[in-house]
Amino acid sequence: MNSINNIEVIRKHMADGHVAIGTGVTLADPAVSELNAEVGYDFTWIDTEHNPLDLSVVDHHIMAHRGTSTAPFVRVLQNEVNTIKPIVDMHPAGIIVPQVSTRAEAEAAVRACRYPPVGVRGYGPRRGIRYGKIPQLEYLEQVKNDPILVIQIEHIDAVNNIDDLLDVPGIDVYCFGPNDLSGSLNKLGQHDDPEVVAAIETAAQKICAAGRTLGASVGYSDESFERWMKLGVKWINAGADCGNLFNINQRILQAARSRAT
Repeated sequence: MNSINNIEVIRKHMADGHVAIGTGVTLADPAVSELNAEVGYDFTWIDTEHNPLDLSVVDHHIMAHRGTSTAPFVRVLQNEVNTIKPIVDMHPAGIIVPQVSTRAEAEAAVRACRYPPVGVRGYGPRRGIRYGKIPQLEYLEQVKNDPILVIQIEHIDAVNNIDDLLDVPGIDVYCFGPNDLSGSLNKLGQHDDPEVVAAIETAAQKICAAGRTLGASVGYSDESFERWMKLGVKWINAGADCGNLFNINQRILQAARSRAT
């Protein structure tokens, strides 16, 4: 039976060596997720860390992906079991955990997303068991390695501890957050600074050499995208709804004004 969150679609896409391309969701209207799926993104990044999206709004965004081939991912507010619990029970394809810098933090993220004996996730699914359609033991077998777990490398401490992070089982994607990483070096936004570049390249090389999936979350530009591809990124969140909406509206307005009489 196919899943209801396209997790099998995104896993196959990644296993086949394709680059998974997603976009960020920060606005409350679930039509944004529906639209992104119609565009054809491989996944969306529903962001609760920096945006006022409550649990009900997140649930509606996840539901908007049903009947599409786009996988919903949710970035949680923090790496804390009771914060992750209600979101993982909404049955997204993936959970994105910010600011993971140590082995202990990586292990905590895994435990929060997995049922015992691997983890400490509490049992209370609804959508995951299709509201009772799937027997409990069959469901538990289906999700023993789900959801896809993405941890964010957003601090120089994470770069320095990358060997420990790569040694933690159960992590699917190691995703750079270049702004916070540069900020941890007191060079916020200076992505071309040699120290920032060296930190990213060092960790990226180790992630790829270990055969793990390298990810990134960045604003889109042709130059930036090409740079991340050269580093070996296979999972990338390129931009978000507000920025995309602003950019296209600005281009339309400028074009219209240039032609207005």
